[in-house]
Amino acid sequence: MTHSSPDLLVYSNGTVRHSVILNSEVNCEVNLFNYPFAADRCPVAIQTWAIDGCGTYLVMDEVKLVDSSHGDWQTDRVSLKKQRKDRNYIMVDLHIKYINPFITLLLPSILLILADVVSFALPLGGGERNSFKVTLVLNFTMFLSILNNVLPGDSQCSPIIRTHFCVCLILLMLSMLVSLVLTRVAKDGGIIFCCWTQGSVEENTANKELKKDEETKADISVVQLNAADEHSQMVRKVVNFVDDHAAKQLESERCQNYANKLDKTFFWFYLIFGTTYFGAMTYVMVYYECKVNHFDFWY
Repeated sequence: MTHSSPDLLVYSNGTVRHSVILNSEVNCEVNLFNYPFAADRCPVAIQTWAIDGCGTYLVMDEVKLVDSSHGDWQTDRVSLKKQRKDRNYIMVDLHIKYINPFITLLLPSILLILADVVSFALPLGGGERNSFKVTLVLNFTMFLSILNNVLPGDSQCSPIIRTHFCVCLILLMLSMLVSLVLTRVAKDGGIIFCCWTQGSVEENTANKELKKDEETKADISVVQLNAADEHSQMVRKVVNFVDDHAAKQLESERCQNYANKLDKTFFWFYLIFGTTYFGAMTYVMVYYECKVNHFDFWY
């Protein structure tokens, strides 16, 4: 409190008139549920006490808004109000400037999810898609660790942007895991028993080759094949090799087509769910109101 003038004005009835300047710092619990689109009303209580005509009487005249912008917050208007006859307060309406937090917080998460959706254009084979999705997950995790101390803290209405980042991380992880599984499906055609099936097939193939070698050795030791029989045997081996190769090629194409079908199904599910989620989250951030009692300091 400072004096606006060192002079006092004394009236004949004993009333003293003096002007003072009060500079006060007020802590107000602002509702940050809609951050970075947060807006709230903050009451500033002004009250004086007088007993038996001795004390200070407060006569409220008008309030003028001088500095409407400070940091990331913008003051919209101020007004004088009363909760009851002896309780006066100034209601301050303010909102946050959303451009800066939108660019630094929301826009990177939207672009990362968009890049993840576009990555479905990469083929399943080769590992380019999986490497790209792993990079996206690591980048988003690093992004959250950097912004951990920048995000608003918890309050009565916790900022929903924390939930938004959690959902985005889950979506990126789910997309990465599905891509890894579908890569295995494109190679083996199965998910659960793929390792066991592959091992059994290799074992059966080795047993068949060993059996053929033993039969060939037995035939060589017993009967001396002539040139025509040897030629027909070689032709039969070549035909069997070509048939096996063609069967493996058909099986590989079947697995690839099956994996591509699952990949397209998940892509459309991911795209529709992601679009719906971002639309719903934007609506909640802009229009939903979390109720906060700003007058709990008055008994």
